[in-house]
Amino acid sequence: MRARIFGAALVAVLVLGAASCGGSGGPRPDLLLVSTRDGDYAIYELNADGGSQRRLTDSDIDPEDQKAVFFQIDPAWAPDASRIAFASRRGTSFDIYSMLADGSDTRRLTSTKENDVHPTWSPDGKSIAYAGSSGHIYVMGADGSGARRLTKDLAEESDPAWSPDGTWIAYTRRTPGTPVRELWLARPNGSGAHRITNFGQTIYGPSWSPDSKRIAFAGDLDGTTYDIYSVDLQGKSRRRYTQSHSDAFEPAWSPDGQTMAFSRDGAIELIDAAGSIERLTDPEDNDSSPAWNPVTADDQ
Repeated sequence: MRARIFGAALVAVLVLGAASCGGSGGPRPDLLLVSTRDGDYAIYELNADGGSQRRLTDSDIDPEDQKAVFFQIDPAWAPDASRIAFASRRGTSFDIYSMLADGSDTRRLTSTKENDVHPTWSPDGKSIAYAGSSGHIYVMGADGSGARRLTKDLAEESDPAWSPDGTWIAYTRRTPGTPVRELWLARPNGSGAHRITNFGQTIYGPSWSPDSKRIAFAGDLDGTTYDIYSVDLQGKSRRRYTQSHSDAFEPAWSPDGQTMAFSRDGAIELIDAAGSIERLTDPEDNDSSPAWNPVTADDQ
């Protein structure tokens, strides 16, 4: 099912093509997502045509027993697609875990009293940044070692996203005393932190283009509906991708830059070069948090 998205800027800003759906080596997942279709928050994989949907995280739980529900969210592929980092509540708070791409070999990486969420891998696969409920962003080794705060800012920071070229970590920062959230950048060592947007509205979920030249995000820049936008690294050249009466969140660029996935109305959708939207999953499943496999079919 396709629904036309209007707006002259939309066609001008996307140079997109068809998403890859597996290589000669056999079926491979193109995307990860979070779904409550089984009654609990779990991580699934699927292809870019919506097929081959399969649950990856543990399912031997009773969703009616809230103490047993793991709430597995925020999936993020390692750069070589060998492992997946995610956040899970398996006690009193969320921690960061990783597992092999087939869902096995789950390892706990953080163990704090905070809610640790939104993991993002460095492009060399050696580090993971994540957000804590204290309002700070941390960077640690991929094995969970050596966690340190990214910046010393006292404002609330969240939603870290590591640039593909490794030079920046994008994140959102709430202006103290207001609901306003703007887009910021900092070096992986915490230096050079600076704001790049000044919209005076609320921004969530930054996502880098594969060439590290643009950052997509969800924002209520018109003061009503959350739509998908992007800006360059100076916060300029704003582009709008969706325009509807329903909130759109969690943009994710494919590794070849030819497709953008996002969540809306409980479904995962893709946007194409013509400015059309293809719905991949059933809204009844309450799907969210799309994450593209960084290894394309051509790389296999």
